[in-house]
Amino acid sequence: MARPDARVLILGSLPGQMSLARREYYAMPRNAFWPIMARLVGASPELSYEKRLQRLIEKRIALWDVCAEGRRPGSLDHRIETASALANDFFAFLTAHPHIRRICFNGAKAEWLYRRMVAPTLPAALAETPSVLLPSTSPAHAGMPFERKLEHWREALRDFL
Repeated sequence: MARPDARVLILGSLPGQMSLARREYYAMPRNAFWPIMARLVGASPELSYEKRLQRLIEKRIALWDVCAEGRRPGSLDHRIETASALANDFFAFLTAHPHIRRICFNGAKAEWLYRRMVAPTLPAALAETPSVLLPSTSPAHAGMPFERKLEHWREALRDFL
């Protein structure tokens, strides 16, 4: 889900079990993604999922995952079986969305998967899209307080909001 003129692409690794069951990005209630987006773009968890997505779209923010599929017992990123992971078609996406100016990785695993599986397959002009690693919004990444995560996300998106 993205406007053709989206400027920011936020990438997760692979949807967790609850997200897959609900068919919603970041469906785990303890995940900080939607509370962060509430503060940055008004995409509050209290809104319907469709309205939250609309808020992102209005701000020209695209939301996707590095992996189109893969095996993972449970929902923790470190449990993704890399050999089973299949990357989404980033060449097609980035070609169809030529205004993407920043890729934001929601956590180290998303960045690692992208650098390993996607970047080497892209032409240089697409592979060199500026990117930033952000602290994971997952409840498993509880070592960083919410307000500090919010600061990192706010700084990364500052020029695009």
